[in-house]
Amino acid sequence: MTPAPGGGPRDVAAYEYHLPEALIAREPAPERDASRLLVVRSASLEDHRFAELPELLRPGDVLAINETQVLRARLLGRLTSGGAVELLLLRPRARAGYDPAARDWLVLGRPARKLRPGTRLQVGDGGLIVVDVLPDGPRVVRFDEGVDVGALMERHGAVPLPPYVGAGDAARDARYQTVFARVPGSVAAPTASLHFTEAVFAGLRARGIVVAPLVLDVGMGTFRPMQGPSIDQHVMHAERYAIPPATAAALAAARAEGRRIVAAGTTVLRALEAAAQADGSVHPGEAETDLFVTPGFPFRVVDLLLTNFHLPRSTLLVLVAAFAGYPLVREAYRTAIERGYRFFSFGDAMLIGREPLTVAPLV
Repeated sequence: MTPAPGGGPRDVAAYEYHLPEALIAREPAPERDASRLLVVRSASLEDHRFAELPELLRPGDVLAINETQVLRARLLGRLTSGGAVELLLLRPRARAGYDPAARDWLVLGRPARKLRPGTRLQVGDGGLIVVDVLPDGPRVVRFDEGVDVGALMERHGAVPLPPYVGAGDAARDARYQTVFARVPGSVAAPTASLHFTEAVFAGLRARGIVVAPLVLDVGMGTFRPMQGPSIDQHVMHAERYAIPPATAAALAAARAEGRRIVAAGTTVLRALEAAAQADGSVHPGEAETDLFVTPGFPFRVVDLLLTNFHLPRSTLLVLVAAFAGYPLVREAYRTAIERGYRFFSFGDAMLIGREPLTVAPLV
C-alpha cells in the first residue's frame, strides 16, 4: 500500500496497492489447512502453514468463530416481458435475519435498468414483482403468495462466489463454506475460517484453546467499495449478529484471567467490538451493527486477528490497518506479495496482533 503524496491512514488512496494477477487465488488450496499463514510480528514476518495454528496460539486463548452459512442466494430468472435477469437476495426487508417464509426481500439485480417498480419476474416456478427501488441501489421484491423462498434458493440458487473467482460448481461451492457453517444467513463467506479443518480443531482442543461460536450474517455492505477521497465519507450497511451467553461468559472469563481473545476473521471482530461494553465485556444477544472500524477505534475485546488478504480500497483492509497499525500492515502486504502469498477469498491468511501488543510474542 502506497499512500498518495501528503496522504495518511484516513485517505482512501492510502489503502491502494498493486497486486500481480497471478497472486489472485481463483482456486482454493488442495487442502483447507495447507494454505499459508503469515505470522506478523513487529520485528519479523514468519512463514507458516495454517495447519500449525494450534502451536501458534497459547493454551487458554479463546478463539471466536463465525458459524454463519452462505446462502444459495444468486438466482437467474426471466422478465415476464422477456429477457434474462440475475438477482442476489440479500436479506428479508422486515428483519435482518434469514427467514425463508419472508415474501419481501432486499436484492441486488442486473441489468438494474430493467428492474423498475411493477416489473414481473419468474425464477423457476416462483413468481415475484419489483415493488421499490431504494436510494442506494437495492431493489425490494415481493414473492408471490405460496412461494417457498428457501426451497426456491435450494432448487435454483447458486452460492454467490466473488466475481474474481469465476464460475462455481459443487466442489467450489463446498469450499466456500466453512466446515462449521451452521446458521444460514450470509451472502459471502467469513473467508479467514475457510482454512479450518477437523484436524486443526483437534489440535486446538489438545492445546487447551477454547473455541467460542457466534454468528454474523455477512452482507454485501462489508464489500461495498469506499466512495470519495476519505474513509470518513463511507457508510456501512447494517449486518445482524448473535452472541450466545456461553460465548460472552467464555470471553469474560478470559479477560478476567488475562487470557487472550482471538478473532477468526473481520466479521468476528466486528461482532465482538460492536457488542463490547466499556469494561471490555461482551453483551450477549442478537443485534445489528453498522460498525466501520477505522484508525483510532478503541478496541476493547480482540487481541489477535486471523484474517485473509483483502482487496485494495476495501473497508476490511482499513479494519486490519486500524487493528494492527497502518505501517505494520503495509509492510505485511508488501512482504506477502514479495513472497508469493495468494490473495482474497480462496487465498492465504495472516495472524496479527493488536497494535499495542505487537512487541510481545504471539506464542
